[in-house]
Amino acid sequence: MDKHAVHRTNVIGAGEVGNAVTVSLDKDSIHQTNIHFWDTKGNEILGATALPLYGAFVSEEQCQLFGDVSGSKMLEIGCGTGHSLQYHGERNASELWALDISDKQIEKAKQHLTACGLSANFICSPMEEECGIPTDYFNYVYSVYAIGWTTDLEGTFRRIASYLKKDGVFIFSWSHPIHKCVVAEDDMLVFKKCYFDESWYAVTLDEGTLSLSDRKLSTYVNTLSKAGFVIEQMVEQSDQELMDLRDVNDDFAKKAKMLPVTFVIKARKL
Repeated sequence: MDKHAVHRTNVIGAGEVGNAVTVSLDKDSIHQTNIHFWDTKGNEILGATALPLYGAFVSEEQCQLFGDVSGSKMLEIGCGTGHSLQYHGERNASELWALDISDKQIEKAKQHLTACGLSANFICSPMEEECGIPTDYFNYVYSVYAIGWTTDLEGTFRRIASYLKKDGVFIFSWSHPIHKCVVAEDDMLVFKKCYFDESWYAVTLDEGTLSLSDRKLSTYVNTLSKAGFVIEQMVEQSDQELMDLRDVNDDFAKKAKMLPVTFVIKARKL
């Protein structure tokens, strides 16, 4: 990774923005809100997190979770602008597949891969729904800062398990739930949100509105187990080298030295 590159980091959550409004779990309404967000201002507001970064201060170069992917069939959940697909395409994956809820994001991903001399099979659908992805087919399913958008975590993990071959690997990252609860105030870290609160909320950012739920780590772990996965590795430690690239007075980097802001899980289908 270019140590001098500037990466915009997709950091989202009630603890960061402070103007969250609780909303009911209406899947269709939440999908429409989030589709509109990513069709319009999503990248402009949140940027795009992509491999080799898993999120804030965690990289594949540090973690080495994938290993050699040459010859592998790979499916990305929430492909965004296609940069993670490029990452695996340039490492000789045999097939690239991608799912995203936003057709505008898929258009961007297609354009980006074409410019890179690569191609993928794209499907526009919520990750919770049946959408024609082949089952017992993939060596890897992965998701970089996208799984947290699902309105049905249990159903999504079951579908992902169905896409994978036996012993296939599922790797995903998301904003750490502790990070969502804590804010920096006057050189102190202060809890502003209950860790156990998994209710849905809406947030307005720069005229764009999104809907999310902050799930506990135990929710992810237990739901993976219920879907037939065994966890092989979990990463929540920030990379000191990546933090050192930030300004010494950067409040977010200071926060990352005190608590995890990103987590990554590698699980295998039994």
